[in-house]
Amino acid sequence: MTDTPVPLLEFRDLRKSYEATEAVAGVSLTIPQGEFVALVGASGSGKSTLLKTVNRLVEPTSGQVRFEDDNVESLPLAALRHKIGYVFQSVGLFPHMTVGENVAIGPRLVGERLSAERIGELLELVDLEPDMAARLPDELSGGQRQRVGVARALANEPQLLLMDEPFGALDPITRDALGDRVRALHAEFGLTTVMVTHDMAEALLLADRVLVMDAGTVVADETPHSLLAGAGGEIAQGLVAVPRAQADRLAELAR
Repeated sequence: MTDTPVPLLEFRDLRKSYEATEAVAGVSLTIPQGEFVALVGASGSGKSTLLKTVNRLVEPTSGQVRFEDDNVESLPLAALRHKIGYVFQSVGLFPHMTVGENVAIGPRLVGERLSAERIGELLELVDLEPDMAARLPDELSGGQRQRVGVARALANEPQLLLMDEPFGALDPITRDALGDRVRALHAEFGLTTVMVTHDMAEALLLADRVLVMDAGTVVADETPHSLLAGAGGEIAQGLVAVPRAQADRLAELAR
């Protein structure tokens, strides 16, 4: 008899309240090593709040988040965040620092220094030229800045990659290309990735597993294939209906 492997990430009856509002209302789930999970739901459904409890940007009201079977609240914050890459929609690059300095900020905070060669390698991973390390963020396009954000998240060689609406502000072509690149990096480095998105089409195309949230709870936990086959319930199917209807209209136009 073999032991069941410990999940990389686990939520145990997690709750987060803001006065009378329960943003996360008792979520329990496990995420094994290597999965690419999308958290989908309408604005205010609790998906970003749930994500931020992992690296303690949000402290839960009750329940636990466990990372490698340790309660994240018991771990030194710097050590926890060293193992977790975080990409968010607003990118958050420091405008007075060069691209290279922004990429290297995570290791620097724990006393490590990245070489110029390593910074160049990280930029190349996200399809940027190494010489862009010398530029300032204001000299880059929105898509380039978001690529720098992904490179920065990978600088600590994390086990877990958290992404909060990472492509929401990008044009469709850049969004699609960067999504494909992130999915390829996930596979190349054996990452576990949790991505918050309001775009069900993006979730279906990128994720292995889609979690649909509503009113602070997970109302569906399905593969993209099963969602497209009609599983997951009314709320999930309401979200699937949007890209399905768009695809139908495009098919009609092509006739």
